[in-house]
Amino acid sequence: MNISSIVVQTVPKFLEEVVESLKKCDVCDYHFHDKKGRIIITIEGDGVEEELKKLRVVENIPHVVAADMQMAYSEDELNEHMKVLENADIVPRVLNDDSIAVKDIVYNGDLKKKDLESFARTFDETVR
Repeated sequence: MNISSIVVQTVPKFLEEVVESLKKCDVCDYHFHDKKGRIIITIEGDGVEEELKKLRVVENIPHVVAADMQMAYSEDELNEHMKVLENADIVPRVLNDDSIAVKDIVYNGDLKKKDLESFARTFDETVR
């Protein structure tokens, strides 16, 4: 499932007419408009192709000057990011390394990216 926000632009004198057309069409959900002729809607689709078809319907409504996709959410993308997070080490390896004394661990902002050789060099230089 994809969901996208669209900014629709019209001329202020046609604003009410375009808003009513958007509310009546079955391809989008109306959310907000301002006096300048900007209208916020969302469209949903099983994929990008379906969303683009719906966007073309909106673009063809009389007096619509432009309809531009602003933000998009894809369930597939979210699922891929969740897989990465689920398979990531929750605790950085350096914290589970029994050969390193806790008092010797120096936090420099991101332990996940910290490699042990760099850690050892930094530690040696600090102790000297």
